[in-house]
Amino acid sequence: MSLQMSALDPFEPRLRSLARIMIGFVFSLHGWQKLFGAFGGLGGAKPPLASMLGAAGLIETIGGALIILGLFTRPVAFLLAGEMAIGYFRTHAPRGFWPLKNGGELAVFYCFFYLWLSSAGAGPWSLDRLLGRKT
Repeated sequence: MSLQMSALDPFEPRLRSLARIMIGFVFSLHGWQKLFGAFGGLGGAKPPLASMLGAAGLIETIGGALIILGLFTRPVAFLLAGEMAIGYFRTHAPRGFWPLKNGGELAVFYCFFYLWLSSAGAGPWSLDRLLGRKT
């Protein structure tokens, strides 16, 4: 069995950085929605900070910012993967098996993206790299 090199292989680290930045930004919007009531909040309101949704908003806002910056990427991504798994099994799974039908497809996507990122690292365009951390 021979290994073939894809034409995009040399670009993988930079594409990983780009994906990390964009997905981290979109993810952080969910935190802003919960924490600040942005984009109409949740049902027109923001949850109390001491509630599970309030804590999720704080984790998503701070975690999303750290992911965008590529700072402490591996541990933050692992924490966010866990948050998304908990969110999925607490909120979506009770509504049915299929993520597309129970509204959990984003939670599943973020969970597995962050799990992969916790293993792959931030990539070259990151504060982790600038500070000499393993990327």
